Amino acid sequence: MSESFRQMLRALPDFGDGLPRFDPATADADPTVLFREWLDGALAAGVPQPHAFSLATGTATGEVSSRMLILKDIDGADWHFASSRLSRKGRELSANPHAAMNFYWSALGRQVRVCGVVRELSAEASAADWDARPATDGSANPAWQLYALRPTEVEFWQASADRHHVRHRYDL
Repeated sequence: MSESFRQMLRALPDFGDGLPRFDPATADADPTVLFREWLDGALAAGVPQPHAFSLATGTATGEVSSRMLILKDIDGADWHFASSRLSRKGRELSANPHAAMNFYWSALGRQVRVCGVVRELSAEASAADWDARPATDGSANPAWQLYALRPTEVEFWQASADRHHVRHRYDL
């Protein structure tokens, strides 16, 4: 069974033709500008939930986990997301503020990886974010926390059908 599963995985298609081209020489010096261009492209292509990303966090002893979240904003250099401070990710961020975001738009063969240090934003900003959630019933949630990831690295990756993928990395 293991060999047939392996063969089935290897037979799955990679990337087809028709993917966007990306020339890093044309990229803006600000990675948030390029991200917004790529997000606009994902929206125009009909990618569902293009603002969704995988957030990877780790404990103080190095155990890692990841989960899907929604990007709330990019304010200057900070990339915002929110969660309960009492959740696993909230506890991990308290113990180890280093995290990585990964946006992936399969239909376009594009990925954006954002690594850096996370800090908690104000109680007022967190409460405002909680109140803006679609399912909020007007009650307060003192455990709700708005976070800001300040990138130390942002990498844009464009797939190519010939497997000559293009990477463009910003070291910040």
